[in-house]
Amino acid sequence: MVLAMSRHCSILYRTSCHRSDVMVVVDCVIRGGRIIDPKNGIDIIGDVAVHQDVIHSVGEGLQVTGKEEFNAEGCLVTPGLIDGHVHCYQYATPLGVNPDERCLSRGVTTIVDAGSAGSSTFLGLRKFIAERSKTRVLCYLHIAAHGLAAAGCASGAPGGESDCLNQLDVKACRDVLEQNRDIIIGVKARLSESITNQGENEQEVYRRAMEVGRQCRVPTMIHHTLSSIPTQGSAGDRRLCCPRDMAPGDIYTHTYHGFPSTIIDPETGDILNDVIEARKRGVLFELGHGQGSFSWTVAEMCAKKSFWPDIIGTDLHSGNLDGPVYDLPRVMTKLLHLGMPLYDVIAAVTVNTANAIGRGSDLGSLSPGMEADVTVLKIEEIDRDLDDSQAQTRRVRQWIAPIAVWRKGNRHEITEPKQIPNKEAMKLNAMDWPNLLIKDSNPPSVLQNQ
Repeated sequence: MVLAMSRHCSILYRTSCHRSDVMVVVDCVIRGGRIIDPKNGIDIIGDVAVHQDVIHSVGEGLQVTGKEEFNAEGCLVTPGLIDGHVHCYQYATPLGVNPDERCLSRGVTTIVDAGSAGSSTFLGLRKFIAERSKTRVLCYLHIAAHGLAAAGCASGAPGGESDCLNQLDVKACRDVLEQNRDIIIGVKARLSESITNQGENEQEVYRRAMEVGRQCRVPTMIHHTLSSIPTQGSAGDRRLCCPRDMAPGDIYTHTYHGFPSTIIDPETGDILNDVIEARKRGVLFELGHGQGSFSWTVAEMCAKKSFWPDIIGTDLHSGNLDGPVYDLPRVMTKLLHLGMPLYDVIAAVTVNTANAIGRGSDLGSLSPGMEADVTVLKIEEIDRDLDDSQAQTRRVRQWIAPIAVWRKGNRHEITEPKQIPNKEAMKLNAMDWPNLLIKDSNPPSVLQNQ
């Protein structure tokens, strides 16, 4: 199998076809790795050639020479990873992280900021983050005009961006979205009692966000934790429910949390019927690991039903970058440990995310002619604990580590987490353990040892 492009290299490529003694010279060849490209149905041992910032060709034993050659034997070669849930509005919001330092350096070439900016604060995200980062930065626009400019995490943080309805300006949100469709790919709303005037505004937050999504024909991402909005509807209840009233293509984030509003029935341990029906209707489920929203216990219950996330996003922010999230490859590791097939894990950080945000034509694959965003990963044998968001741990025997990354044909340095697991972060995160509805029978070890 060989795919070849001609937009930049047509003369050179045609010459190689007519004269077998002339070898095609490209900028870079990544050789001998296991290439997994779900968009194109590729799972082979082969080579990826990059020239003039785009994918030149992909195939087995490519007859090309690279000015740079990278040996990927024993590694995975994938489209540049896409993290569908990050908070990167650094310095302007409490949650913001640097996308190049914390995402690109871990193999992630594209991130989607999940509502850090609203209509009144978006311009700063565009000018100071998206336009200055080497990482490709896209975003959901928050239905609240100020976004997350003064909001912490929803779990236990009193006060938030949707305490006052006059900040939920449908027209302003719609207008800014329409004027910036090159970066804004959808709408974001957070449904939690503590950030919506003790839940009084939640129904209206939900309604207005979905209204903008429908008007602009873009997905609405809904954060649904510790919420007064039911996860499972009941007969005759005319209130909006989540995810029951989400539209096909909308994105339900924080899928595996164990707090009130979990997708698990705490009495039976089954996934709630409205959640199953929502998936059948085309609602997408995104992991949204975060500082509070990934429970090993819930994830294992879902794994038994093969209820895997359509999108694997980290919800990486300032409160979790040194644990429990660390980076996207380590979050991918958790899904692999749970039994999610490797091919599906790769799809959930490439083509699935690209399609979900309406960018399947130019992101998420190694198609010839596409910008050369390429990630090299390795499944390494290890023996260590990995923590969830409340310091529950599982012993992991292998993990996915980033080895190399190219963004638009340019290679960037890979960095490593300082400490995994991070005991100090675990002590802090374990404080939320008593608030879980779904959890292990025994408390985390960091609580037992106190």
